This record gives sequence, structure tokens and C-alpha cells, in this order.
Amino acid sequence: MRRVVTWWRARLAAAGDDSGNAIVEFLGVALLLLVPVVYLVLVLGRVQAATFAVEGAAREAGRAFARADDPATGADRAVAAVGLALGDQGFSDVDPAEALTLDCSSVPCLAPGSEVVAEVVVAVPLPFVPSFVREEVPLEIPVSARHVAPVDRFREAS
Repeated sequence: MRRVVTWWRARLAAAGDDSGNAIVEFLGVALLLLVPVVYLVLVLGRVQAATFAVEGAAREAGRAFARADDPATGADRAVAAVGLALGDQGFSDVDPAEALTLDCSSVPCLAPGSEVVAEVVVAVPLPFVPSFVREEVPLEIPVSARHVAPVDRFREAS
């Protein structure tokens, strides 16, 4: 009987030992907190890159169009500027002609003293969104920027 009691006490003492449980609990909590934080950093980094890209693209497109000799050349230069700015931030898959919208404040588009409005819109896709969630969660975050570029008042009218 004494042998059974000793065995039972040893078993109870071993069952009360918590060594190793803290590591398992830490790993479980770390995974539950770390995965969403890493995903949030990925999404915010991509949105921030898109913000830099569209701001630079709108500014340079407006300036390129406002300094051109004629509207056709200005539009080509503006699209090229948008392509460079978007490609610089890793959005080379976006079509710059579709992302850019140009608007003039006067009827002759590059009339001296008028303004050119350049707007660039890029949709940033959310990474790793599974297909069964696509109906509930939007897959893209639209990012846009607008820049008003003045046409020089003292330029020669075309």
C-alpha cells in the first residue's frame, strides 16, 4: 500500500508542474496578435506607397501638361509622367492612361493664365484575401490625388 501512495504522490506532484506551459501560452497569444499586426503593416505600407505614387503622379502630370506646347503633346507627357511616378512606387501594373484624368479651366486648353487639373486614381488591392470573403470585404482601397497646375500667364497663346 505504501508503494501505491508514494506513486500517487509523485503523480500528483508531476501533474502540478507547469514548466513549459508558459512557452506554449506565449506562442499562442503571440500568433493571435502578431499575424493581424503583420497584415495591418503590409496593408498600410501598400496604401502609403500608393499615396506617395498618386500625389507625385498628379503633380508631375499637371506640370508636364501645363508646360507643353499643345494639348496632344501635353497629354502624352502627362501619361508618361504618371507611368514613371507609379512605377517608382511599385505600381507598374496600373495603366497610367486609365489612372489619369486631365481637365482644363478654359476652352482653349492651354490658354495663358488658365489652370490644368490632374487627378490620379489607383486602386490598391488587399493582399491575401480569400475568395469566400470577397462578397463581404472590399478587395481594393481607392487612393486618389488631385493637383492644380497653372499655365504661365506670359506664354505665347497657341
